[in-house]
Parts: sequence; structure tokens; C-alpha cells
Amino acid sequence: MGERAERAIADVAQVRGAVGPALEWARDVGRWAPAPGTGVTRQLWRFFADVAAVDVAAARVMEPHLDALAILQQVPETVDLAAIGADDESTWGVFAAEGPGVQLVAREQGGRWLLDGTKPWCSLAGSLSHALVTARVGESRRLFAVALRAQGVRADAGPWTPRGLRQIVSAPVHFDGVPAVPVGEPGWYLERPGFFWGGIGVAACWLGGAAGVARALTEAAHRREPDQLALAHLGAVDAALAAGRAVIDAAAADVDDPRAADVSWPVLMLRARNTVADVSEQVLEHVAHALGPAPLALDDAHAARVADLQLYLRQHHAERDDAALGRALLEAEALER
Repeated sequence: MGERAERAIADVAQVRGAVGPALEWARDVGRWAPAPGTGVTRQLWRFFADVAAVDVAAARVMEPHLDALAILQQVPETVDLAAIGADDESTWGVFAAEGPGVQLVAREQGGRWLLDGTKPWCSLAGSLSHALVTARVGESRRLFAVALRAQGVRADAGPWTPRGLRQIVSAPVHFDGVPAVPVGEPGWYLERPGFFWGGIGVAACWLGGAAGVARALTEAAHRREPDQLALAHLGAVDAALAAGRAVIDAAAADVDDPRAADVSWPVLMLRARNTVADVSEQVLEHVAHALGPAPLALDDAHAARVADLQLYLRQHHAERDDAALGRALLEAEALER
């Protein structure tokens, strides 16, 4: 990745806060960034972290675009992207959330697939050209590629009233007989190893966001001689970030190891995400305790970084994901017996 990654990170500051330029930047990154599992996963996820350390919102725009491109590389069958007008200029989202009272259904009619219903939590749907979406086909969930500017697509503008990631609007999208093309067989999207690799990529972004927040602590220590409490916070933050990097790097090594066929990918993903979520929340707490209210009230960039990271972290389901890890451990042990 080398020089291209360095140039992309240098360009992040130029797109900060603007969705259009951020999408163009992410599209350019997608032209050269590798997919996980291609031998350079550690470098890829460190790049994710470096981007988020500069701007959490830019990482939040980039990660799903690259995830969609990786999914399209991993699918065993050819996907007829031309049928929905997708090409190298496309910008992608991945919409797989489910919600109470709403459902997206796919039906086959006259040799083509049509989408009907509502998909919740669709980030930037009003700005993207295309998306990969999960829809119900009978009792199964199947992935489809769809043009978001097609007739019959209506992206809600809200409600969306956060203090963090304010420009990354995540709202429902409604589909009414919208043509789509299948991506993989029913169940493929959720069952493939790449699903879990994508979840770790998100954790790498969280870790980078936490590292960016931690820079305020280091900068404060350089401005004036730190006392024992400030040193204690600084040391605790460094140890936490090191633990997060170690677990992401270890996961990357497994992803790239051709001998890792026996790895339980759900365990690996949840272990990494749970660890990094804990690390990130520790960093937020240590920095807040060490620096007090001033940077949150007077430093716009720091306050935005904290708010962005706090909202992004809520993709982690807290104790529910701890329980999910426990369940995945027991299931993995049962398979080994």
C-alpha cells in the first residue's frame, strides 16, 4: 500500500466534514485498496486506523465502500452490475440492518428481481449511487445490489439529530418494485468468512478514532509538565491502545493465513470488536478525566472527534456482544468435539 496510503491519509484533512468530497476520496481509495484476506490485511486495517485517527467521519464513509468492493470480489458467481448501472465511478454502501416493524422483501418476476419494503439504518443513502442490501427471500436473507437513484427508491432525510457524525445521515430507505441483482446465493453474505472480516475492519476504525482522541492528551503533556495523575492517564491510554493494536494485528494474521481454515470467525470477530470497543471507551474516559471540560467546550476538532467516535462505537452492542461471544465460544467448542 505504501505511498498511496500515505497520500490518501494526507488528503483526509482536505475532505473533513464534507460528504461529497469524502465520497470522491473513498472512491479513489477503492481503486487501489486491497480486500481483506489478500495477504496485506494488517496494512489495510492499520490504514483504516490511520484514517480514523485523522477524521472519524472520513473512515465512516470509506469503510462501507471498501467493504462493498470486497464483497463483490469475494462472491463466487458473476454479478451483473451493468444491469443496475454500476461501474468504477459508483459509490457504495452496505445496508444489512434489520428493524422492528419494517422489512425488505425480494421477489422474482419475469426473470428479474424486484425489491419492496423498507430498510432501516441506511447511511448516506441520499448521497450514494449504489448499495448492497439484504432482503428476505422466503425464510432466508439474500444480498442484492441496487441502484439508489433508480425509480422507486426513496431515501428518508431523517430523523437524524446526533451530535456526532452529523453529516453521515443514517435513515430508512423505501423500495417500491426496484430492480436489483443477486449477490451470492441465499445465506451466502452472512455465512462467508468475509462477513466477519468486515466487522473487524470497523473495529480498526474505532481504534484509530480512539488514537486520535488520545492525541489531545499527548499534546497537553507537551504543553506543560504533567503531574502524576496526568502521567497515569497517559500510560493507561498507551497500554489500552497497544492492546487494541495487538488484537487487530493478530486477527489480520489469521485472516491472511491459508492454514486458518479451522478458525472460528465469529469468535475472532467478536473478540476483536469487544476488545477494541472496551479500549476505545477506556481512552475516552481517561482523556476526559485528564483534560476536563475545556477541550470539549473550546476545541471544536476535539469535541467533534469525541462525539463522532462515541456514536460510531454504538455499532457495538455492548453486553449483548459479550453474550454473543460467549455463545460463539460454546458453539465453536461443540464443533471441535
